Amino acid sequence: MFITFEGGEGTGKTTLIQKIAERLRKTHEVITSREPGGSMIAESIRDIILNPKYKGVTPFTEALLLAAARAQHLDEVVLPALKQNKIVLCDRFLDSSLAYQAYARKLGFEFVLSINRHAVDNMPNLTFYIDLDPKVGLSRIAHRDKYDRLDQEAFDFHTRVREGYLEVAKRYPKRIVTIDGTASLDDITETIYQEILKRL
Repeated sequence: MFITFEGGEGTGKTTLIQKIAERLRKTHEVITSREPGGSMIAESIRDIILNPKYKGVTPFTEALLLAAARAQHLDEVVLPALKQNKIVLCDRFLDSSLAYQAYARKLGFEFVLSINRHAVDNMPNLTFYIDLDPKVGLSRIAHRDKYDRLDQEAFDFHTRVREGYLEVAKRYPKRIVTIDGTASLDDITETIYQEILKRL
């Protein structure tokens, strides 16, 4: 199974993935990964996308770099693991590009889907979208020493990202399960775990 976790900044995806992986590893082989990144080449592309020193990255370049990192990650990490019957838990996938680049950056769904054809052909079996007011999410990451380029965007950008995610969730209701991000970490973990068990 290929399972992805989506949400804006500060929604706790990384912690949730660790907790879910821990539980699933009692009965299954599990690998965890992230986007952009997850392999050496994709992590190098991630640095160009997120490092604040690259101020000149345009929205189109950003979307194309993400598509390139995603293709590499799919071929190098996700698809080989699935062939070995492992469960892949991934922090972000194509839905992130739809929310951030297609919607918030206004590049359009058609453009983002067209440059991500390889990902469209290999979509997750299940996606959890952690829905949270950006004010709450951004307050949770306020203590971080280092903000990446997307963290530093204006507040209205993060609001548009949330709107984008809600639109994406509407488009793919069979695959995407929307989770209330204000619930406790333990409650969210349990809800997600039970949902995965139903589908395994």
